[in-house]
This record gives sequence, C-alpha cells and structure tokens, in this order.
Amino acid sequence: MDAINFKVYPDDKSQIKAIIAVFEAFKIKFEVKEEKPYNQKFVNRVLSAKEEIKQGKGVKMATEDLWK
Repeated sequence: MDAINFKVYPDDKSQIKAIIAVFEAFKIKFEVKEEKPYNQKFVNRVLSAKEEIKQGKGVKMATEDLWK
C-alpha cells in the first residue's frame, strides 16, 4: 500500500474532527502528527531581540568586520 502525505491547516478543532471522521468512514488508516514550526522559547528570544533593536540597544557592524 502506498503512503501519501497531506499537510492540513485547519482553523479549529472541529475541522480536525471532520477530517478524521472522513478517513474513518472510508476505513483509511492514518496517523496525526502535530507540528509546531519553532520552539516557543526561541521565538520569544527573537522577538525580544527585535524589540531591543527598535529601542536602539543593538550594535551596527560593517560586513567586512564580521570575519576579522
């Protein structure tokens, strides 16, 4: 039996339940994997750093100075 991968972007839990119901009605074997694109801790650090840059807390460097 061939496997096909689907990426589904439901708006809420009711849509997930509906999709699962369809697969079960047709007796299609399936597995659900919930993916989160980024670790929330990492996202918070990036957002915090962006805010610091807006507040003028960053340091500008010339590209040529990066590898010195």
